[in-house]
Amino acid sequence: MTARAVLLDFAGTLLVPTPAAQWVRAVTGTHDPALAEALERAGRPGGPEPVALPEHLADDYAHRDDTTTRHRAVYVELLEQVCPHEQAVALYEASCTAASWEPYPDTAPTLRALRAAGIGLAVVSNVGFDLPALLAEHGLAELVDVVVQSHELGVSKPDPRLFATALEQLGVDAADALMVGDNPTSDGAAVHLGITTLLLPCSPPGRDHGLAAVLDLVGLRP
Repeated sequence: MTARAVLLDFAGTLLVPTPAAQWVRAVTGTHDPALAEALERAGRPGGPEPVALPEHLADDYAHRDDTTTRHRAVYVELLEQVCPHEQAVALYEASCTAASWEPYPDTAPTLRALRAAGIGLAVVSNVGFDLPALLAEHGLAELVDVVVQSHELGVSKPDPRLFATALEQLGVDAADALMVGDNPTSDGAAVHLGITTLLLPCSPPGRDHGLAAVLDLVGLRP
């Protein structure tokens, strides 16, 4: 395809949360695999869906990325199922920092290749905390042109307004863009706007994510 812009999801597409044990050790200073597993099951930003979501949190959880306030409240309450409030707050705050996220090894090389080819780049994310500073700490902010965050618009993917905002800010039509994500519901909704969409299953930390497929699609690899 010929693309003038590539839109990319954040979590599970460009970066992935650090392993739970590493996240917990950074906050508590202890190596506690049992606690790390319990917290991962309870739910943390960017991690798997909670194993047992309390019924009273169902609606707030579904819309957790619409505001920073709701995002914080939901995740702190989930973590409180496993640990005291003060520790839950510390764990939540740590999970929203650059130290708790790592780029896939092929993230920066792919973005650089796209940028060198003059292709506009946007991060389009369901996220309840600010991404620009986090991306900057990983040296990625300078590689993207636009960051569209759900908490700033007050709606989350699959709402088409996130994709439309990215297209408008990049100055391209849907037919000239490619969306790359990992979730068929939220990221896959880009097809309803006429955006060609590539879905890549979330990869473990430290492993190439298969982003070379993006370069193949836009004709940047032989």
